[in-house]
Amino acid sequence: MTGSSHGLVPEWPGLPNRVGVLSTTRLGGVSAAPYDDGAGQGGLNLGTHVGDKAERVARNRALLGAVLPSEPVWLEQVHGTAVVDIATVAAGQVPQADASISSTPGKVCIIMTADCLPVLFCDALGKTVGAAHAGWRGLADGVLEQTVAAMREQGALGITAWMGPAIGPDRFEVVAEVREIFQRHAAHGGGDVEATLAAFQPVAGKADKYLADIYALAHLRLRAAGVQAVYGGTECTASNGARFYSYRRDGVTGRQGSLIWIK
Repeated sequence: MTGSSHGLVPEWPGLPNRVGVLSTTRLGGVSAAPYDDGAGQGGLNLGTHVGDKAERVARNRALLGAVLPSEPVWLEQVHGTAVVDIATVAAGQVPQADASISSTPGKVCIIMTADCLPVLFCDALGKTVGAAHAGWRGLADGVLEQTVAAMREQGALGITAWMGPAIGPDRFEVVAEVREIFQRHAAHGGGDVEATLAAFQPVAGKADKYLADIYALAHLRLRAAGVQAVYGGTECTASNGARFYSYRRDGVTGRQGSLIWIK
């Protein structure tokens, strides 16, 4: 990703010029510790639900909004698979969903994360975009597939995706049950069982624990859904405290955002 004064611009080959994208970091805001930038300066926490002072979150959101065509359509994310078309969302409404799509210029999709995987989507002509929040549970239950399906219902063709900052494969420890859930889906859903199992590496000395590669798992699910061009997947939130918030690392922490819109 390349940097900007307001965050990171995804390196996304072939992204239509009429589409805007941005991935924020913890830098450049007004929030105090533990929501700061990790170096004692103000942090760009966007989450209203994490214990930060409401007025500081509002100022951070205003700083972000200054570079956007409109206020993002915020979601109440619940680790589910619901997808909302933001053209149907009234001003000020915060729908309970874990993904959004848009075919309306000027409307901004946003997903907030602090270790979970944000995935942005765009069709070949830049006429439909989407954003999905994929923690392991939402990923296992099909939030990416549901987002792709919702975009195709709008007529989207040639969908590509970009995977934003998430907890990396060296830091994402899960129990054996998580591995079994993904294995069962691959076995019964026509997926690649061998590749799915390869995304889980045993943790030495812990018989029921694995290190999960959420990027690899998302690649497999996207490929099965017919999305062949997938970019990103290189930034680990947990190991880069100078740039990103991480719930696994810090417990009480802020949220960064991944945004996409049609200009």
